[in-house]
Order: sequence, then C-alpha cells, then structure tokens
Amino acid sequence: MLVSHIALKNWRNFPSAEVSLGERAFLVGPNACGKSNFLDVFRFLRDIVKAGGGLQKSLQDRGGLSKVRCLAARKDPDVAIAVSLLESEKDGIAPTWKYEIGIKQDRRGLQQPYLSYERVWKNNVLLLDRPNEDDKKDRLRLSQTHLEQINANEKFRDIANFFKSALYLHLVPQLLRYPTAFLGTAMPEDPFGRNFLERIATTPERTRRARLKKIEKALQKLVPQFKELLDTKDDHGIPHLEAVYEHWRARGARQREDQFSDGTLRLIGLFWSLLEGKFLLLLEEPELSLHTSIVKKLASILQRLQSPEKRQVILSTHSTDLLSDKGIGGEEVLLLKPTKEGTQIHKMSDIEEARVLLEGGSSIADIILPYTEPPSIDQMEFFK
Repeated sequence: MLVSHIALKNWRNFPSAEVSLGERAFLVGPNACGKSNFLDVFRFLRDIVKAGGGLQKSLQDRGGLSKVRCLAARKDPDVAIAVSLLESEKDGIAPTWKYEIGIKQDRRGLQQPYLSYERVWKNNVLLLDRPNEDDKKDRLRLSQTHLEQINANEKFRDIANFFKSALYLHLVPQLLRYPTAFLGTAMPEDPFGRNFLERIATTPERTRRARLKKIEKALQKLVPQFKELLDTKDDHGIPHLEAVYEHWRARGARQREDQFSDGTLRLIGLFWSLLEGKFLLLLEEPELSLHTSIVKKLASILQRLQSPEKRQVILSTHSTDLLSDKGIGGEEVLLLKPTKEGTQIHKMSDIEEARVLLEGGSSIADIILPYTEPPSIDQMEFFK
C-alpha cells in the first residue's frame, strides 16, 4: 500500500497544499520551509493509531492544536488532512482508500481539540461519516477518532495498520555509540536510533541474518576494506555490531560500532530501515556524513537494496549531489516554496522552465539551486 495523494489545510507551514505521490518523493526547499513538518503529517497519523497514542496525545506531544495550526490560518482555522491510499502502484490512479480528518478547538474553557469531521471511503463507497447521530448526542466522542479505536475501525483497519507501520528514522551516530551517556528515557519509536542495536537483536534470527548479509554486501562496495558485518553480544548480554576489515593479519581487523565512522553507521541505519518493512519510510537528509560519491548514487542504491515489493520512500534533502541522479524525475521532486502566506508545494515537473530543462537532459541538481537558495544569500558578505 502507498500514499497516492495528500491534501493539507492549516497544517504547520501549509495553509493549503495538495500533491500526488509515487513510489518516491524528494522534498527540497530552503531551510525552515516545512520539509520536516510535511514528514510529520505521516508521523502524526501514525501516532494516532499506535498503542498508547490517540488524537489527544498526538496533539499534546506537538504542543497542542495551536502549535500545529498554520500561522497564516485566519477565517477558517480548522486543521485538516486528507490521504488517499493505493493497494499497489499497479492499481492505477483510482485510490482504494481515502481518509479525511478535520480538527477544531473549543474557544472557551479547556479549549479541547475535537473532530469537526472524520470520513473514510473504500473504492468510492463511504464507510464512515462523522459526526453521526451518536456523536451529536455525546460530543465527547469527537475527542477520539474511530481510526484509533479497535471496536470502531473494523471495516477500515487496513488504513490504521498502514499508518501504524510508517517508519521514521534519523539515526544520530553519537546516540548509537554512547546510549548511556545521554540521560533520560528514550523517545517513543526511537527516531534517532538510541536503541537501534536492540532493535536488530530482537529481530528473529533468520530475518536478522538475511538483512545483515544484504547490508554487508552493500558495505563491501561502499566502505574501503570492509569485509564482514556481524551481530554479537558482550559478556553482559548487551548487543553490538562488529565489522571485519581486510588487514595484514590473516583474519583481518575487527571493530565494534563505537569505532565505526559516522558514515558507516548512517548507512547501516538507512539500509536496515529499507529492509525492515514494506510500508512507508520517512527519511530526513540521508546524505549526512556520507561521501559525495556515495550520495550521488544514493537514490539508485536505495532503490536496488529493497525487495521486489518496494516500500514507498519520502525523503528530504539539501544535497545537489543526491539530486544529480538523472533517474530522479521531475514528478518525484516536491519543491517547498515559502511565502508570506505560508509554504506552497510544487512538483518540479509542473514548473514550465524546469520541465523544459529536464526534457533537454538536465538533472534536478542542474536546475534546483535558484529555487531553493535563500533570496538574500548574496548579502551575507556584507554581514558583520
């Protein structure tokens, strides 16, 4: 299953935006234009349906509805999200599922958020339309979605399971190397990889070995002298990764993860994420810590490493090296353009000047900079 279309109203940077999506989407734009906030839409939907989540907690974790609502929202301040889902990209353009949610807030009292509406369609047949008669009798029911309730989502649980399976990972090498050095409890879902080694260790052995073998083959081509990737446990039962490098010693030189380079750790995290499931994968700036030559091939590497049933990947990037891959089409690149009234989203293939250059053989990297650089960047030389 994959997201084929998304529409947003008053979500963070976006007063109004909608775009169709394919198997891959590359988010580009200047700093603070909303790339992370676009990815957070899918994390928000995941947080609604995950165990211990729900609509109220998902909003509270983001500082409340007032923090989620776009600053440009005026006359119609409700926040709305509409997502269309295809069972498979081969199914054409007509979505199998469509889920819509609108959220508003009491203006007085506790200012609790509640649903202005919640709707579900399957194959254009309306399955859910709230508020219904029961909601009108007891408005407290509108503080929860039916999507998050097992006793209410039976007919459309496939949507809940899809959102629940969305994976976000922005592995921070220092957290993985020294997890005990960072005080406090780990964040839910472990988005920065503090417990990444435990995640590997608790994967069933056959699956774990198969994934590590695929990652090993990729690293042999990308990391000099890299020979073998092993998962081990120390005398205290703590899981580790161990790499064998070709060396003057017959059995090679061994290193544990605390000796791996940042780039090697980020590659392992990226590759494991691709192999970990078949649903939506969200990546932020996967080019960080990687050599330019790897970044230039990263888009095709991410494609090839996946199983025949490829998972949908939505990633943000600032890297022209990554975008230099001519296999990236203009329809896959979403340009986020900030304005005084909020951020707009445009496909590069819909911008006439860009489309002409792409059809002439240019890559996205050849044309993207004027669209993404800060407008006053040239004035920095006069800044004191």
